[in-house]
Formats: sequence, structure tokens, C-alpha cells
Amino acid sequence: MPPPQLLLNRTVLVVDNDPDIRTAIDMALQAEGALTQVCGDGLTAIDICASDPPELMVLDMMLPGCSGFVVLERIRDMADPPVVFMVTGNEGRRHREYAEERGVAGYFNKPVSLDTLIHSACEALAKRERPRPG
Repeated sequence: MPPPQLLLNRTVLVVDNDPDIRTAIDMALQAEGALTQVCGDGLTAIDICASDPPELMVLDMMLPGCSGFVVLERIRDMADPPVVFMVTGNEGRRHREYAEERGVAGYFNKPVSLDTLIHSACEALAKRERPRPG
């Protein structure tokens, strides 16, 4: 298992329209040393990725403004797109397959264990060659 220190000083964007879920994920990531930003809609997520690209994104599927799938479409052509974990209440197999075709590193149904999410984030970041902020 990769050490949780892999989240230390990593930039993470948490995108969920439910403030309780957003806060819980944000607090868990910060407890591991991640530098987080949060938002509750897809359009803001796209703007943040364009102006201050995160290394990792935790993305809900059902969002106001535009869906998580639209966010995936818009960010996947970035020069250095973030690792994306989709966290959703939608249990449909087609949605999972579509997300995986769009390059998500993981697809989790709500409620997701925060330990599982953090472990998965550490594994994905350990595999990724990307300079860490200083």
C-alpha cells in the first residue's frame, strides 16, 4: 500500500453538489496533507482546471451547470489533465463504463469509504510521474 504521505502538498479539486460530502472528502484529504479546492458545480470545476490545474480531482457525476461527464470531456484534452476519481450515487454499469472510457482512475458509488478513496488516490499518484509543488 502506498504511504498516505503521497498526498502531502498535492493539489486536489473536490467537486460535489452535496456540501456534506464535499466537506467530508475535503477534510479527509487535508488531514493527509493535500492542498484542496472545492466547488459544487461542473462549470466552476472546468474553470478551476483551466486556471489552476489540480493533480487530482474527486468528481461527482450529477452536478448543476454541467454533469461530471461534461467536465471529463472538457479536461481530458488538457496538456496535463488531473487524475480523476468519480464518486457518484449512480450505480449504472453503462455510466461506469462511459467514465472508464473517458479515463477516470476510479469509479466509486456513494457512500465511498474515505480510507478507500485516499488509498486509491495515493496509488494513482504513485504511478504518475509529475513534479510536486515545492
